Parts: sequence; C-alpha cells; structure tokens
Amino acid sequence: MNTYVALLRGINVGGHKKVPMADLRDLLTKAGFQKVQTYIQSGNVIFQSSEKASGLEKTIQNLILNHFGFDISVIVKTNSELQTILNNCPFLEEKKVASYFILLNKIPETNLVEEIAKITYPNEEIVIKNDCLYFYSSTGYGRTKFNMNTYERKLKVVGTSRNYKTMLKLLSLSAEN
Repeated sequence: MNTYVALLRGINVGGHKKVPMADLRDLLTKAGFQKVQTYIQSGNVIFQSSEKASGLEKTIQNLILNHFGFDISVIVKTNSELQTILNNCPFLEEKKVASYFILLNKIPETNLVEEIAKITYPNEEIVIKNDCLYFYSSTGYGRTKFNMNTYERKLKVVGTSRNYKTMLKLLSLSAEN
C-alpha cells in the first residue's frame, strides 16, 4: 500500500460545494481506500491505496461528483513529493513560513512560465518551480493582487493552495500513515 495526500480544490469555501469531512472519509473508505483521514475542512485527505497516483485523481473526482453532485479538481501527491515541494521553496525561512504553496496538476510549459514571470506586483513574490507556484506577500494573502485563476489560465494548469503550516501537517500525517 502507498500513502497519498489528496488535495481537493474549492470545497467548503463561502458555503459553496459543501463536503462534510466525515462523509468524505466514509465515501473514500467504502470505495476501497485504507486508513482514510482528513485534515481541516478545506479538503486534505490522507489515505492508502494500492493504485497508482495518476488514476487516483480521476477516481476521487468521480466519487465526489457522483456522491455530492459537483465537479472539483483533485491533486494527489505522495509524502516524498510534498517534501520535495517544501524543500524546493525558494524563499528564506522568514518568508517561507508565511508563504503559500500552490500545487499544480502538472509542470507548466517553460514558455508559459517565462511569459507569466513578466507579471509582477508590489510586495509580492512568485516563483514557479516544477509543479508548484510559490507565493509570498509581505502584506498578507488577503490583500494581494495575485489571482490564482489568472495564473492557472495562463499556465494551462489547475492548482490548489496550501499554507506552510498545512504543508507541515500534511507531511506529518502522511509520514505516520
């Protein structure tokens, strides 16, 4: 069995696409996943499966669509992939702990990364490495000009954002599982 972390995008935000975590755990357990646990309400699921990661994203997406009635994006990573993403953070520790990690469903094309790198905002730093967009704002995430939808569209990817504290907790939980 392999341990995975599924990152669900856009659930339980502003009263939309409500997914009770207990229901999600039951749904995934009934579908055959092992040791299913969730972390906070924003869609972080740690589980074990003998399936390969590539097929799990679509499987979980379809389970949620069929059970809850809406389509969401799902990104599945292993503990080592999450650790690599955290280790590759380009920011020094002071900024790193206040950073956001936008995990992408694939590595964007180099020419698209080069083009979007021309977009800059005051007090904000954006670095794209492999399948993660690292974001830091000295004024806080809620006051940024950064718009994830714009970056997804221009990079032709899907992403979901997690803060540093959540990344650490997901690493801890997936190491224990």
